[in-house]
Amino acid sequence: MAATMRPTRRRFTVDEYHKMVDCGILHEDDRVELIEGEIVQMSPIGSRHAAQVRRLNRVLGRLVADRAIVAVQDPVALSPDSEPEPDVTLLAPRPDFYRARHPGPEDVLLLIEVSDSSADHDREIKLPLYARAGIREVWIVDLAAPDAVDVHQVPSATGFTRALRHARGETLAIPGLPDTVVAVDAILG
Repeated sequence: MAATMRPTRRRFTVDEYHKMVDCGILHEDDRVELIEGEIVQMSPIGSRHAAQVRRLNRVLGRLVADRAIVAVQDPVALSPDSEPEPDVTLLAPRPDFYRARHPGPEDVLLLIEVSDSSADHDREIKLPLYARAGIREVWIVDLAAPDAVDVHQVPSATGFTRALRHARGETLAIPGLPDTVVAVDAILG
């Protein structure tokens, strides 16, 4: 009796992923990201999602000025097989603006995901990934729950160990920037 072989998935490294762009297999404007070795197609960006990302960019950009870099839908190199593109990331400032390499977990002050149709993916796949990589704090702005921002802190190998919901009327401290707070109302509009 012949043994049956089970198909396995071919996982990719970040280097292989970048070579796919260099060779023209993937294009820089493709809506994909590398998550644990798999190339994942991201949902199209709807107008509500885009508006929320623009609002965050404006609010945070004014608030942090030159004390941090606001990155919008830019890659973060989490591991040799994961390079997601979060909606908004606050990065430690660098004179070269990370020209030589993508920022890593140690460079991230705050990471924000805006969830519209991607809420389950953001919570079940991306949050644990960010925690395992050591991202200090992740905010989820869920457009289906428009009156709060979910804050995830204290990363561990199994996920974030602290999750808090902040409602309108409250403020949030910006990690890594002492005495800097942002109103939830300013985030949500």
